[in-house]
Amino acid sequence: MTLPLILFLLTAVVSVFFAKIRSMPAWLAIQALALGWNSVAQHTELSPHALAALLEVVVVRGIIAPKLLRRAIRARMEPNGDLMPSNLFTWAIAISLIVLAFEFGAPAMSDRQAFTLGVVGATVAVALLVLSTNNSPPAQLVAVLFMENALALFESLLPRSWPLPVHLALSVIYLLTIGIGAWLIGRRDTVDEGDSANVAATTGERT
Repeated sequence: MTLPLILFLLTAVVSVFFAKIRSMPAWLAIQALALGWNSVAQHTELSPHALAALLEVVVVRGIIAPKLLRRAIRARMEPNGDLMPSNLFTWAIAISLIVLAFEFGAPAMSDRQAFTLGVVGATVAVALLVLSTNNSPPAQLVAVLFMENALALFESLLPRSWPLPVHLALSVIYLLTIGIGAWLIGRRDTVDEGDSANVAATTGERT
């Protein structure tokens, strides 16, 4: 039961510490598979509700979102940088946030609930750290998608699953987030291009 949670946590932590921007679609796809695995592991029988939730995770979060993100990153043609700056200070902050996330839920919940809440808290914490340390638009979108997946994992702590309309609403929000984000990342910034052209023209006139 804890294996999918461990895989979910590793996709967030390992990718934040060691992964490059262009590899993030694959990491998000693996995280979606871990999310679906955790959903299946919680049900002794696959009800229509559980199957619908699993289909949403696999199709929307595991296939569509990584594909749109990969296309946007390729269209932007930026250097393949780190997801989070590789320095001792940010790494120390990230490790501290992960430890605090697990300490937060441990006293009041059972072992599995505490571990799940720790995974959710750690994922949100490192996502917020990425948002605050990396101003690259692809990295910002990846951090937001991490938080969206953590929200979906949080459902496993509830005594009852969310109704299907709630799942549908979350899927629509997720698709809008990745769709609009990928469009903003992939399109060329005409303002910056105009400024660059003006600078080049001015330099040519001076010479």
